[in-house]
Amino acid sequence: MIGGLAVSLALTACGSKAKSSTSTTTSGASAAGKALNACMVLDTGGVDDKSFNQSSWAGMTAANKANPNIKISYVPSNTSNDYTPNLTAEAAKGCDTTIAVGGLMSDNVKAVAAANPSLHFAEVDSASSGPNVYGIQFNTAQGGFLGGYLAAGMTKTGTVATWGGLNIPPVTIYMDGFWEGVQYYNSQNSKSVKVLGWNETNQKGGTFAGSFTDQNKGEQITQTFEQEGADIVFPVAGGSGLGAGAAAQASGGKLSVIWVDTDGCVSAAQYCQYFLTSVTKGLSGSVETYVRAAASGTFPSGSFIGTLSNAGTGLAPFHDFDSKVPTDLKTQLDKVKAGIVAGTIKITSPSQPTS
Repeated sequence: MIGGLAVSLALTACGSKAKSSTSTTTSGASAAGKALNACMVLDTGGVDDKSFNQSSWAGMTAANKANPNIKISYVPSNTSNDYTPNLTAEAAKGCDTTIAVGGLMSDNVKAVAAANPSLHFAEVDSASSGPNVYGIQFNTAQGGFLGGYLAAGMTKTGTVATWGGLNIPPVTIYMDGFWEGVQYYNSQNSKSVKVLGWNETNQKGGTFAGSFTDQNKGEQITQTFEQEGADIVFPVAGGSGLGAGAAAQASGGKLSVIWVDTDGCVSAAQYCQYFLTSVTKGLSGSVETYVRAAASGTFPSGSFIGTLSNAGTGLAPFHDFDSKVPTDLKTQLDKVKAGIVAGTIKITSPSQPTS
């Protein structure tokens, strides 16, 4: 359900960084209207995780740039034990709205929002859990499907891989889509490309780093998959995924990476030459749209679901790989995308948001 807001996403570059975890940013200009105090509680990994935290914060800074009356700040979470204290502190300090980054905070947001019915909250990667909580979700199985199809069409070894940070729906939805995309490529092209690290039919299995911040573990996992024959790897692991970039660099270019959440050539440019593409999530655009709507006096309600049709997910440019991706494969990807949008290609991931 989309409540109270027609969202038009525009993916935002994710290079913005805050120098202080509790800094408040305002523009020097003055604009008419009442000020909005918009706060953000980050998940673990920091504001410069090159992934979901950084992209979400970029949405806040974009909102502030568009409307200087929007005052923005964030607090980091070092562990999951910080979720409730951080949310409670933001409510107590008078935040008009608090955006929680990450579905792991769902129960915490629900409880704190219920205790503060006069305040407004939004949560990235979770459905609305109350009348004053706006859910921002993404069907990234759709973008992941395209990534899997591309990987299957580009592999030279016939083996690709994916792994995650934690076995939670916002992660496995990407992996499901990737796995399904490979299976669809195989069925359409009479191929038998293998996927290491995940099988949608076994939701309790798969390979996970157990962290969104352990780059060494990410590099180790990726190198293991390389040794098992994979030449394209899709890490869905926030900062841990940077280890995949390091592994690709160490391979001398034999291994390629599909990045996640943001355009990796923007957010992790040091590894751009190894990034085949990125499966994007419209984090910055959706956060910016929510905050700007709130500043106008209309707090959105219900839940937003980002899809291929509204730019909530998709593939980033191929950058250095553009000349290496065959024209025919690009044409196939366009047809697959159109089929997903039209509903003629069905995605079966159990983690897809429905409301």
